[in-house]
Amino acid sequence: MPTVAVDKAELFERLGQTYTTNEFDELCFEYGLELDEDTTEEVEELKKKGLPAERPQLKIEVPANRYDLLCIEGIARNLSTYLGKAPAPKYTLSQPKLTVTIAPETAKVRPLFACAILRNITFTPSSYASFIDLQDKLHQNICRRRQLVAIGTHDLDTLEGPFRYEARAPKDIKFAPLNKEQEYTAEELMTVYESDKHLSKYLHIIRDSPVYPIIYDAKDRVLSMPPIINSNHSKITLNTKNVFIDVTATDQTKLDIVVNIVSTMFSEYCAEPFIIEPVTIVTAKGETIVTPKLEPRKAIANTSYINNCTGLTLTTEEVIPLLKKMTLEASVSLSDPTNDTIDVVIPPTRPDIFHQCDIMEDAAIAYGFNNLPHTFPKTSTVGQPAAISKLSDIIRREWALAGWVEALPLTLCSWEENFDFLNHIDKRWTSQAVRIANPKSLEFQVVRTTLLPGLLKTVRENRSHALPIRIFETGDVVVKDESRERKARNERRAAAVWCNKTAGFEVIHGVLDRAMKMLEVPRIRSDDREAATGYYLLETDDPAYFPGRAATIYYRPPQAKRGALAAIKGKVEAALHKVPEGDIELGALGILHPTVLEKFDIGYPVSTVEFNLEPFRKHTPKIWTNDA
Repeated sequence: MPTVAVDKAELFERLGQTYTTNEFDELCFEYGLELDEDTTEEVEELKKKGLPAERPQLKIEVPANRYDLLCIEGIARNLSTYLGKAPAPKYTLSQPKLTVTIAPETAKVRPLFACAILRNITFTPSSYASFIDLQDKLHQNICRRRQLVAIGTHDLDTLEGPFRYEARAPKDIKFAPLNKEQEYTAEELMTVYESDKHLSKYLHIIRDSPVYPIIYDAKDRVLSMPPIINSNHSKITLNTKNVFIDVTATDQTKLDIVVNIVSTMFSEYCAEPFIIEPVTIVTAKGETIVTPKLEPRKAIANTSYINNCTGLTLTTEEVIPLLKKMTLEASVSLSDPTNDTIDVVIPPTRPDIFHQCDIMEDAAIAYGFNNLPHTFPKTSTVGQPAAISKLSDIIRREWALAGWVEALPLTLCSWEENFDFLNHIDKRWTSQAVRIANPKSLEFQVVRTTLLPGLLKTVRENRSHALPIRIFETGDVVVKDESRERKARNERRAAAVWCNKTAGFEVIHGVLDRAMKMLEVPRIRSDDREAATGYYLLETDDPAYFPGRAATIYYRPPQAKRGALAAIKGKVEAALHKVPEGDIELGALGILHPTVLEKFDIGYPVSTVEFNLEPFRKHTPKIWTNDA
């Protein structure tokens, strides 16, 4: 959550009341803020010691989505409305006088542009500092360190419209940057600011672009090279009377939010408060738009929904004043004869409101969370783990008690690790693996379809540990499934890996047997067609394993007693070494092939087991207890 430091005396003056620390802390809590620190005592201590000290400050934590609370102006305005001391301001636009033309080349680097003008503004040292601080907080928050949005402010009296937003080659851009008299090309500026602690972290945003964004006035004077630096020619000061605000971006939604917040928060200092002069923008496509767009958004809320969520029994007429305390305009909807619908008008300073639940939350804040009734839920339910989680916990507990260590590898891996490293042939992107469309690196190309790569990489990274290394994991893999709505499904699996100077096939076999015993699944012979349920092993030729040292695990789910014909058919299948119809392939165990170990850079023999827990989902072993 962002922390905003405000002058204590100035804030109380704006609120028209002085509060003790505890009283203001309570007010913040009621509104959904948090008083982090009151520096009054620290300031008094410094004064007693004869040391210089600033005025006492209040450091307030605000919600990350409340951009209108990132400055003292917004905090005072919202709290005044909440306390009923002032109505929510109405923001209006005057007639546009200036024009900005966007060049098509800006699409290569930073295509979106918006601006606004604050006329006849009067700055004080405090409001000027707040103006700069709000820009910094927006840059760090919604602007994502200027990557998505960048703000520039200029003294309009030093410029002449119309303006042009262009993109030029770095060598063709030359101007004196902020607080410097010497002119530099854009190429030279990249070198100049490499050692600057503040600006160096923004250079990468456009450094490698063939063109840099640049804003000119009618006399070819540079206003700004966003998102790096403004021009020294148009810098604002305490004496600035007309402020031109430019905002460039790569995200339209965030662009609109930022230009609205900056212009509305400081429009109160204009000769005509809360009146903002818009600017006409001619886009690269020749379209004409006007920014900022301060039209309020319209929404509806239902009194019944608010009452159901909060446990209240308010009427529509009682809800409306609560919403007005939160700067929302509200009125009874004339189209609803039941008097349950409220027409809500959302001001441009509240981009955090998306849904009726946000309106309900504002109503609850205005009513007071501590005043909400304490009621017992109408429905009584008992929480319990999902069946598949029970089974996973049984495996985890038993293997851990046996001295094995649980590992938690990543769910994403590379295509090579998932297939090629295990000697499995795959048709790359048409396989059963779910592919990441735009992976950040080659290590995160697909969602794993087996637990083994993560465990083997864990062994590789722990080669210096004493042998044997015995680790396990119970987790999900993801495979494509066209029958599902989302075209994929999760499978819960359990896997264990043994690494030692000897292969230890008998150890990994014992781990499987112990797991099955705890799941109360008996061992049966592969040719026993009369067994009602159980698991058995059949030799496999999986290329991931050493030939003759691997087996497939099969599971026969519980079934009704079969007739004579089915019994005869089962004997024929057994003679032909066929897997009976209805038996499920769970997984495999065996000694890994030397080529697999080489690819994972493991120098000792490794035995593994992996099997699917999904077929046991409806089977809850008696061993399971609430304290398991």
